[in-house]
Amino acid sequence: MRMYDIIMKKRNGGALSQEEIGFVISGYTQGEIPDYQIAAWLMAIYFQKMNDQETAWLTEAMARSGELVDLSEIPGIKVDKHSTGGVGDKTTLIVVPMVAACGVPVAKMSGRGLGHTGGTIDKLEAIPGFTTTLEKTRFLQIVKEQGLCVIGQSGNIAPADKLLYALRDVTATVDDLSLIASSIMSKKIAAGADAIVLDVKTGSGAFMKTREDALRLAKVMVAIGEKVGRKTVALITNMDIPLGHAIGNALEVIEAVETLKGHGPEDLTEVCVELSANMLFLAGKGSLEACRGMARQTLDSGAAFAKLKAMTIAQGGDPSVLDDPSTFEKAPIQHQICAPAGGYITAMKTDQFGIAAVVLGAGRETKGAAIDHRAGIMLRKKIGEQVAAGEVIAELYTAIEAAVFPAEKILLDAISIGPEKPEQQPLIYDRVE
Repeated sequence: MRMYDIIMKKRNGGALSQEEIGFVISGYTQGEIPDYQIAAWLMAIYFQKMNDQETAWLTEAMARSGELVDLSEIPGIKVDKHSTGGVGDKTTLIVVPMVAACGVPVAKMSGRGLGHTGGTIDKLEAIPGFTTTLEKTRFLQIVKEQGLCVIGQSGNIAPADKLLYALRDVTATVDDLSLIASSIMSKKIAAGADAIVLDVKTGSGAFMKTREDALRLAKVMVAIGEKVGRKTVALITNMDIPLGHAIGNALEVIEAVETLKGHGPEDLTEVCVELSANMLFLAGKGSLEACRGMARQTLDSGAAFAKLKAMTIAQGGDPSVLDDPSTFEKAPIQHQICAPAGGYITAMKTDQFGIAAVVLGAGRETKGAAIDHRAGIMLRKKIGEQVAAGEVIAELYTAIEAAVFPAEKILLDAISIGPEKPEQQPLIYDRVE
Protein backbone atom coordinates (compact mmCIF):
# COMPACT_ATOMS: atom_id res chain seq x y z
CA MET A 1 0.00 0.00 0.00
CA ARG A 2 1.36 3.43 -0.96
CA MET A 3 0.38 6.83 0.39
CA TYR A 4 0.67 8.25 -3.14
CA ASP A 5 -2.09 5.95 -4.40
CA ILE A 6 -4.37 6.78 -1.44
CA ILE A 7 -3.96 10.52 -2.05
CA MET A 8 -4.74 10.09 -5.75
CA LYS A 9 -7.78 7.91 -5.02
CA LYS A 10 -9.31 10.51 -2.74
CA ARG A 11 -8.28 13.38 -5.04
CA ASN A 12 -10.25 11.67 -7.83
CA GLY A 13 -13.34 11.31 -5.61
CA GLY A 14 -12.96 7.66 -4.62
CA ALA A 15 -14.16 6.23 -1.30
CA LEU A 16 -11.31 4.95 0.87
CA SER A 17 -11.41 1.49 2.47
CA GLN A 18 -11.03 0.85 6.20
CA GLU A 19 -7.57 -0.61 5.53
CA GLU A 20 -6.44 2.46 3.60
CA ILE A 21 -7.64 4.85 6.30
CA GLY A 22 -6.01 2.71 9.00
CA PHE A 23 -2.75 2.70 7.01
CA VAL A 24 -2.74 6.53 6.84
CA ILE A 25 -3.49 7.10 10.54
CA SER A 26 -1.10 4.43 11.79
CA GLY A 27 1.70 5.57 9.47
CA TYR A 28 1.34 9.24 10.39
CA THR A 29 1.12 8.57 14.14
CA GLN A 30 4.29 6.46 13.98
CA GLY A 31 6.16 9.09 11.93
CA GLU A 32 6.37 6.94 8.79
CA ILE A 33 4.32 9.27 6.55
CA PRO A 34 5.56 12.86 6.12
CA ASP A 35 3.51 16.01 6.79
CA TYR A 36 3.44 17.02 3.12
CA GLN A 37 1.65 13.83 2.08
CA ILE A 38 -0.87 14.08 4.94
CA ALA A 39 -1.46 17.74 4.02
CA ALA A 40 -2.25 16.67 0.43
CA TRP A 41 -4.57 13.93 1.73
CA LEU A 42 -6.40 16.40 4.00
CA MET A 43 -6.88 18.84 1.13
CA ALA A 44 -8.23 16.01 -1.05
CA ILE A 45 -10.74 15.18 1.72
CA TYR A 46 -11.64 18.88 2.04
CA PHE A 47 -12.63 19.09 -1.64
CA GLN A 48 -13.92 15.57 -2.31
CA LYS A 49 -15.48 14.91 1.14
CA MET A 50 -15.88 11.62 3.00
CA ASN A 51 -19.04 9.55 3.21
CA ASP A 52 -20.49 8.44 6.59
CA GLN A 53 -18.72 5.08 6.50
CA GLU A 54 -15.32 6.61 5.71
CA THR A 55 -15.83 9.16 8.51
CA ALA A 56 -16.67 6.39 10.99
CA TRP A 57 -13.57 4.42 9.97
CA LEU A 58 -11.41 7.54 10.28
CA THR A 59 -12.84 8.22 13.75
CA GLU A 60 -12.22 4.65 14.88
CA ALA A 61 -8.64 4.67 13.56
CA MET A 62 -7.94 7.96 15.37
CA ALA A 63 -9.48 6.64 18.59
CA ARG A 64 -7.30 3.52 18.39
CA SER A 65 -4.11 5.53 17.73
CA GLY A 66 -3.52 5.76 21.48
CA GLU A 67 -4.95 4.64 24.80
CA LEU A 68 -8.49 3.25 24.92
CA VAL A 69 -9.91 3.81 28.39
CA ASP A 70 -11.58 0.70 29.80
CA LEU A 71 -14.51 1.56 32.06
CA SER A 72 -15.88 -1.99 32.25
CA GLU A 73 -15.09 -2.35 35.97
CA ILE A 74 -17.58 0.47 36.69
CA PRO A 75 -21.07 -1.08 36.88
CA GLY A 76 -23.93 0.31 34.81
CA ILE A 77 -24.16 2.25 31.54
CA LYS A 78 -21.56 5.00 31.43
CA VAL A 79 -22.74 8.15 29.62
CA ASP A 80 -20.45 10.98 28.47
CA LYS A 81 -21.37 14.50 27.42
CA HIS A 82 -19.52 16.81 25.06
CA SER A 83 -20.04 20.48 24.18
CA THR A 84 -18.64 21.99 21.00
CA GLY A 85 -17.71 25.06 23.05
CA GLY A 86 -19.35 28.33 23.98
CA VAL A 87 -19.26 31.40 26.21
CA GLY A 88 -20.42 30.96 29.80
CA ASP A 89 -20.89 27.23 29.20
CA LYS A 90 -20.51 25.71 32.65
CA THR A 91 -23.00 22.91 31.99
CA THR A 92 -20.59 20.05 32.78
CA LEU A 93 -20.21 21.34 36.37
CA ILE A 94 -23.99 21.01 36.77
CA VAL A 95 -24.96 18.12 34.51
CA VAL A 96 -22.39 15.60 35.75
CA PRO A 97 -23.57 15.85 39.42
CA MET A 98 -27.23 15.79 38.32
CA VAL A 99 -26.77 12.58 36.34
CA ALA A 100 -24.63 10.96 39.06
CA ALA A 101 -27.29 11.81 41.64
CA CYS A 102 -29.72 9.69 39.58
CA GLY A 103 -27.43 6.67 39.83
CA VAL A 104 -25.78 6.89 36.41
CA PRO A 105 -21.95 6.91 36.66
CA VAL A 106 -20.03 9.62 34.78
CA ALA A 107 -16.29 9.11 34.19
CA LYS A 108 -15.40 12.24 32.26
CA MET A 109 -12.26 13.58 30.62
CA SER A 110 -12.43 17.27 29.75
CA GLY A 111 -10.22 19.91 28.20
CA ARG A 112 -8.86 23.35 28.95
CA GLY A 113 -10.13 26.52 27.34
CA LEU A 114 -8.47 28.04 24.29
CA GLY A 115 -9.52 31.28 22.63
CA HIS A 116 -12.89 32.65 23.69
CA THR A 117 -14.41 29.33 24.85
CA GLY A 118 -13.87 28.27 28.45
CA GLY A 119 -12.64 24.84 29.53
CA THR A 120 -14.19 22.68 32.25
CA ILE A 121 -10.78 21.81 33.71
CA ASP A 122 -9.92 25.50 34.19
CA LYS A 123 -13.22 26.06 35.98
CA LEU A 124 -12.74 23.11 38.35
CA GLU A 125 -9.22 24.25 39.15
CA ALA A 126 -10.70 27.54 40.39
CA ILE A 127 -11.81 25.49 43.44
CA PRO A 128 -8.85 25.65 45.87
CA GLY A 129 -6.94 22.35 45.98
CA PHE A 130 -9.02 20.63 43.28
CA THR A 131 -6.80 18.34 41.20
CA THR A 132 -7.72 17.24 37.69
CA THR A 133 -4.60 15.10 37.20
CA LEU A 134 -5.17 11.62 38.60
CA GLU A 135 -3.80 8.15 37.98
CA LYS A 136 -6.23 5.94 36.10
CA THR A 137 -6.76 3.61 39.07
CA ARG A 138 -7.69 6.56 41.33
CA PHE A 139 -9.96 8.00 38.61
CA LEU A 140 -11.89 4.73 38.34
CA GLN A 141 -11.99 4.31 42.13
CA ILE A 142 -13.61 7.74 42.60
CA VAL A 143 -16.24 6.96 39.96
CA LYS A 144 -17.05 3.64 41.64
CA GLU A 145 -17.26 5.24 45.09
CA GLN A 146 -18.89 8.59 44.30
CA GLY A 147 -20.48 8.02 40.90
CA LEU A 148 -18.58 10.79 39.15
CA CYS A 149 -15.10 12.13 38.43
CA VAL A 150 -13.83 14.76 35.97
CA ILE A 151 -10.16 14.87 34.99
CA GLY A 152 -7.99 16.39 32.29
CA GLN A 153 -7.64 14.50 29.05
CA SER A 154 -4.65 12.17 28.90
CA GLY A 155 -1.98 13.08 26.37
CA ASN A 156 -2.25 9.58 24.94
CA ILE A 157 -5.97 9.83 24.13
CA ALA A 158 -6.33 9.89 20.32
CA PRO A 159 -2.80 11.24 19.62
CA ALA A 160 -3.54 11.10 15.87
CA ASP A 161 -6.14 13.80 16.39
CA LYS A 162 -3.59 16.13 17.98
CA LEU A 163 -1.19 15.59 15.06
CA LEU A 164 -3.87 16.00 12.40
CA TYR A 165 -5.40 19.08 14.01
CA ALA A 166 -2.04 20.86 14.15
CA LEU A 167 -1.63 20.23 10.42
CA ARG A 168 -5.24 21.17 9.58
CA ASP A 169 -4.74 24.43 11.46
CA VAL A 170 -1.95 25.54 9.10
CA THR A 171 -3.29 24.09 5.83
CA ALA A 172 -6.79 25.68 5.79
CA THR A 173 -8.52 22.32 6.24
CA VAL A 174 -10.09 22.85 9.67
CA ASP A 175 -13.67 23.48 8.56
CA ASP A 176 -14.57 20.17 6.96
CA LEU A 177 -17.50 18.35 8.62
CA SER A 178 -15.93 14.87 8.48
CA LEU A 179 -12.65 16.13 9.93
CA ILE A 180 -14.38 18.15 12.67
CA ALA A 181 -16.68 15.26 13.60
CA SER A 182 -13.93 12.64 13.65
CA SER A 183 -11.75 14.93 15.80
CA ILE A 184 -14.49 15.30 18.44
CA MET A 185 -15.80 11.75 18.36
CA SER A 186 -12.42 10.00 18.36
CA LYS A 187 -11.66 11.47 21.79
CA LYS A 188 -15.13 10.63 23.12
CA ILE A 189 -14.92 7.02 21.88
CA ALA A 190 -11.38 6.56 23.26
CA ALA A 191 -12.63 7.81 26.66
CA GLY A 192 -14.68 4.61 27.01
CA ALA A 193 -18.29 5.68 27.54
CA ASP A 194 -21.16 3.46 26.39
CA ALA A 195 -23.32 6.38 25.27
CA ILE A 196 -22.69 10.01 24.35
CA VAL A 197 -24.80 13.18 24.49
CA LEU A 198 -23.51 15.98 22.27
CA ASP A 199 -24.27 19.66 22.92
CA VAL A 200 -23.73 21.24 19.49
CA LYS A 201 -23.83 24.99 19.92
CA THR A 202 -24.80 27.42 17.20
CA GLY A 203 -24.77 31.20 16.94
CA SER A 204 -22.36 34.11 17.32
CA GLY A 205 -20.53 32.51 20.26
CA ALA A 206 -20.15 29.06 18.67
CA PHE A 207 -17.86 27.44 16.13
CA MET A 208 -20.91 26.59 13.98
CA LYS A 209 -22.50 29.96 13.23
CA THR A 210 -25.72 28.76 11.60
CA ARG A 211 -28.35 26.24 12.67
CA GLU A 212 -27.98 24.47 9.34
CA ASP A 213 -24.24 23.92 9.83
CA ALA A 214 -24.76 22.81 13.44
CA LEU A 215 -27.44 20.35 12.36
CA ARG A 216 -25.19 18.90 9.64
CA LEU A 217 -22.35 18.44 12.15
CA ALA A 218 -24.70 16.86 14.69
CA LYS A 219 -26.02 14.36 12.14
CA VAL A 220 -22.49 13.36 11.11
CA MET A 221 -21.40 12.85 14.73
CA VAL A 222 -24.52 10.88 15.67
CA ALA A 223 -23.99 8.67 12.61
CA ILE A 224 -20.37 8.05 13.69
CA GLY A 225 -21.46 7.11 17.20
CA GLU A 226 -24.03 4.63 15.94
CA LYS A 227 -21.65 3.06 13.41
CA VAL A 228 -19.02 2.40 16.10
CA GLY A 229 -21.56 1.00 18.59
CA ARG A 230 -22.18 3.99 20.87
CA LYS A 231 -25.71 5.20 21.56
CA THR A 232 -25.53 8.87 20.61
CA VAL A 233 -27.88 11.87 20.79
CA ALA A 234 -27.16 15.51 19.89
CA LEU A 235 -28.93 18.68 20.99
CA ILE A 236 -28.56 21.88 18.94
CA THR A 237 -28.41 24.71 21.50
CA ASN A 238 -28.43 28.49 21.22
CA MET A 239 -25.13 30.34 21.65
CA ASP A 240 -26.31 33.73 20.37
CA ILE A 241 -26.52 34.64 24.06
CA PRO A 242 -23.95 33.73 26.76
CA LEU A 243 -25.30 30.90 28.90
CA GLY A 244 -26.24 32.18 32.34
CA HIS A 245 -24.78 35.44 33.65
CA ALA A 246 -21.21 34.48 34.55
CA ILE A 247 -18.23 34.33 32.16
CA GLY A 248 -14.91 33.37 33.76
CA ASN A 249 -13.74 30.44 35.83
CA ALA A 250 -14.48 31.12 39.52
CA LEU A 251 -17.53 33.20 38.57
CA GLU A 252 -18.89 30.24 36.59
CA VAL A 253 -18.27 27.82 39.45
CA ILE A 254 -20.26 30.13 41.74
CA GLU A 255 -23.12 30.24 39.23
CA ALA A 256 -23.00 26.45 38.84
CA VAL A 257 -23.27 26.07 42.61
CA GLU A 258 -26.28 28.42 42.69
CA THR A 259 -27.90 26.34 39.94
CA LEU A 260 -27.24 23.07 41.78
CA LYS A 261 -28.88 24.62 44.84
CA GLY A 262 -31.99 25.24 42.76
CA HIS A 263 -31.79 28.98 42.14
CA GLY A 264 -29.64 29.45 39.07
CA PRO A 265 -30.53 31.40 35.90
CA GLU A 266 -33.51 29.99 34.02
CA ASP A 267 -31.68 29.55 30.70
CA LEU A 268 -28.78 27.66 32.25
CA THR A 269 -31.10 25.48 34.33
CA GLU A 270 -33.26 24.59 31.29
CA VAL A 271 -30.29 23.54 29.15
CA CYS A 272 -28.78 21.50 32.01
CA VAL A 273 -32.05 19.69 32.69
CA GLU A 274 -32.40 18.80 29.01
CA LEU A 275 -28.80 17.55 28.70
CA SER A 276 -29.14 15.54 31.92
CA ALA A 277 -32.47 14.08 30.81
CA ASN A 278 -30.95 12.87 27.54
CA MET A 279 -28.02 11.27 29.39
CA LEU A 280 -30.43 9.50 31.73
CA PHE A 281 -32.57 8.44 28.77
CA LEU A 282 -29.57 6.82 27.05
CA ALA A 283 -28.78 5.06 30.33
CA GLY A 284 -32.23 3.47 30.28
CA LYS A 285 -33.74 5.42 33.16
CA GLY A 286 -37.13 5.88 31.47
CA SER A 287 -38.88 8.15 29.00
CA LEU A 288 -37.45 11.60 28.25
CA GLU A 289 -40.26 13.22 30.22
CA ALA A 290 -39.63 10.97 33.23
CA CYS A 291 -35.90 11.70 33.00
CA ARG A 292 -36.56 15.46 32.97
CA GLY A 293 -38.48 15.05 36.19
CA MET A 294 -35.66 13.01 37.76
CA ALA A 295 -33.12 15.64 36.73
CA ARG A 296 -35.11 18.53 38.19
CA GLN A 297 -35.64 16.59 41.43
CA THR A 298 -31.86 16.40 41.99
CA LEU A 299 -31.79 20.21 42.07
CA ASP A 300 -34.83 20.55 44.33
CA SER A 301 -33.60 17.92 46.80
CA GLY A 302 -29.97 19.06 46.94
CA ALA A 303 -28.76 15.63 45.78
CA ALA A 304 -26.88 17.06 42.79
CA PHE A 305 -25.11 19.67 44.93
CA ALA A 306 -24.11 16.91 47.37
CA LYS A 307 -22.54 15.00 44.45
CA LEU A 308 -20.46 18.05 43.43
CA LYS A 309 -19.22 18.34 47.02
CA ALA A 310 -18.38 14.64 47.18
CA MET A 311 -16.40 14.85 43.92
CA THR A 312 -14.60 17.97 45.13
CA ILE A 313 -13.53 16.28 48.37
CA ALA A 314 -12.44 13.12 46.52
CA GLN A 315 -10.31 15.22 44.15
CA GLY A 316 -8.63 17.21 46.91
CA GLY A 317 -10.69 20.39 46.68
CA ASP A 318 -11.93 22.62 49.49
CA PRO A 319 -15.73 22.11 49.79
CA SER A 320 -16.15 25.15 52.06
CA VAL A 321 -16.14 27.50 49.04
CA LEU A 322 -19.08 25.56 47.62
CA ASP A 323 -21.04 25.95 50.84
CA ASP A 324 -20.24 29.66 50.89
CA PRO A 325 -19.21 30.89 47.42
CA SER A 326 -18.59 34.41 48.80
CA THR A 327 -15.29 33.03 50.15
CA PHE A 328 -13.86 32.57 46.64
CA GLU A 329 -10.92 34.92 46.14
CA LYS A 330 -12.03 38.15 44.43
CA ALA A 331 -10.34 39.99 41.58
CA PRO A 332 -8.76 43.25 42.85
CA ILE A 333 -10.41 45.41 40.16
CA GLN A 334 -14.18 45.46 39.68
CA HIS A 335 -15.60 47.82 37.08
CA GLN A 336 -19.21 48.52 36.14
CA ILE A 337 -20.35 49.02 32.54
CA CYS A 338 -23.44 51.19 32.06
CA ALA A 339 -25.93 51.29 29.20
CA PRO A 340 -25.16 54.15 26.79
CA ALA A 341 -28.86 54.54 25.97
CA GLY A 342 -32.27 53.36 27.09
CA GLY A 343 -34.38 50.68 25.39
CA TYR A 344 -34.25 46.91 25.00
CA ILE A 345 -31.13 44.80 24.49
CA THR A 346 -31.79 43.39 21.03
CA ALA A 347 -28.57 41.49 20.25
CA MET A 348 -25.27 40.32 21.72
CA LYS A 349 -22.21 39.28 19.74
CA THR A 350 -21.47 36.43 22.11
CA ASP A 351 -17.98 35.66 20.80
CA GLN A 352 -16.96 39.22 21.69
CA PHE A 353 -17.93 38.61 25.31
CA GLY A 354 -15.58 35.64 25.28
CA ILE A 355 -12.80 37.75 23.75
CA ALA A 356 -13.34 40.44 26.40
CA ALA A 357 -12.99 37.76 29.10
CA VAL A 358 -9.66 36.70 27.56
CA VAL A 359 -8.49 40.35 27.62
CA LEU A 360 -9.36 40.48 31.33
CA GLY A 361 -7.21 37.39 31.98
CA ALA A 362 -9.93 34.72 32.22
CA GLY A 363 -8.90 32.84 29.06
CA ARG A 364 -5.83 32.02 27.04
CA GLU A 365 -4.74 32.90 23.51
CA THR A 366 -2.19 30.07 23.30
CA LYS A 367 -1.91 26.61 24.86
CA GLY A 368 -0.09 26.71 28.17
CA ALA A 369 -0.73 30.41 28.81
CA ALA A 370 -1.55 31.32 32.42
CA ILE A 371 -5.08 32.37 33.35
CA ASP A 372 -6.52 34.26 36.31
CA HIS A 373 -9.34 32.20 37.82
CA ARG A 374 -10.76 35.35 39.45
CA ALA A 375 -11.15 37.29 36.19
CA GLY A 376 -14.31 37.49 34.11
CA ILE A 377 -17.62 39.19 33.44
CA MET A 378 -21.00 39.21 35.19
CA LEU A 379 -23.90 40.12 32.95
CA ARG A 380 -26.65 42.08 34.67
CA LYS A 381 -28.85 42.38 31.55
CA LYS A 382 -29.37 40.06 28.57
CA ILE A 383 -31.26 40.02 25.27
CA GLY A 384 -34.91 41.02 25.64
CA GLU A 385 -34.44 42.93 28.91
CA GLN A 386 -35.23 46.63 29.19
CA VAL A 387 -32.49 49.02 30.31
CA ALA A 388 -32.34 52.70 31.24
CA ALA A 389 -29.52 54.96 30.10
CA GLY A 390 -26.76 54.75 32.70
CA GLU A 391 -28.04 51.48 34.19
CA VAL A 392 -25.42 48.81 34.98
CA ILE A 393 -25.49 46.10 32.32
CA ALA A 394 -22.27 44.22 33.19
CA GLU A 395 -19.41 44.09 35.67
CA LEU A 396 -15.78 43.36 34.83
CA TYR A 397 -13.40 41.50 37.15
CA THR A 398 -9.66 41.59 36.57
CA ALA A 399 -6.20 42.18 38.05
CA ILE A 400 -5.03 44.00 34.90
CA GLU A 401 -5.84 47.71 35.09
CA ALA A 402 -4.85 48.27 31.46
CA ALA A 403 -7.42 45.66 30.37
CA VAL A 404 -10.49 47.47 31.71
CA PHE A 405 -10.96 50.06 28.95
CA PRO A 406 -10.32 47.66 26.01
CA ALA A 407 -12.69 45.05 27.51
CA GLU A 408 -15.38 47.68 28.12
CA LYS A 409 -15.12 48.89 24.51
CA ILE A 410 -15.39 45.31 23.18
CA LEU A 411 -18.53 44.69 25.24
CA LEU A 412 -20.26 47.96 24.39
CA ASP A 413 -19.57 47.37 20.69
CA ALA A 414 -21.04 43.87 21.06
CA ILE A 415 -24.37 44.96 22.58
CA SER A 416 -27.21 46.42 20.52
CA ILE A 417 -29.96 48.47 22.18
CA GLY A 418 -33.18 49.29 20.34
CA PRO A 419 -36.67 50.67 21.00
CA GLU A 420 -38.57 47.40 20.58
CA LYS A 421 -38.38 44.17 22.53
CA PRO A 422 -36.98 41.40 20.32
CA GLU A 423 -38.67 38.03 19.84
CA GLN A 424 -37.49 35.42 22.33
CA GLN A 425 -35.32 32.74 20.72
CA PRO A 426 -35.49 29.10 21.86
CA LEU A 427 -32.60 27.72 23.89
CA ILE A 428 -32.77 24.30 22.22
CA TYR A 429 -33.43 24.18 18.49
CA ASP A 430 -33.24 20.50 17.58
CA ARG A 431 -32.62 16.99 18.86
CA VAL A 432 -30.80 14.50 16.62
CA GLU A 433 -30.75 10.75 17.22
